[in-house]
Amino acid sequence: QVQPVESGGGSVQAGGSLRLSCAVSGHTFSSYAMAWFRQAPGKEREFVAAISWSGGGTYYTDSVKGRFTISRDNAKSTVALQMNSLKPEDTAVYYCTAGLKPVPGIDSYRYWGQGTQVTVSS
Repeated sequence: QVQPVESGGGSVQAGGSLRLSCAVSGHTFSSYAMAWFRQAPGKEREFVAAISWSGGGTYYTDSVKGRFTISRDNAKSTVALQMNSLKPEDTAVYYCTAGLKPVPGIDSYRYWGQGTQVTVSS
């Protein structure tokens, strides 16, 4: 069983930055694609970014391109999301998840963390 654990959330003013981190238990981390999703109150969970098994392929939703960067360190079994130029619209609970392919569909991911809150004020 895989259990991702997110950290690094907090409150920041618009234009600021945050770096989220996700630690994954087990010894099969390098076999999984990793992704970040987010969910705001009253809205469905949406795709943010994903990264391939090797780290060579990264994918982003249009609204965060140029502002967010996803990366992974297989030796440490961690994945990070660097968020710059944050906007109030980025306010949500951010979830780390593992799957077989770095695709945007939520059904492609099986293992989910508990989430970390990101709040961006105007």
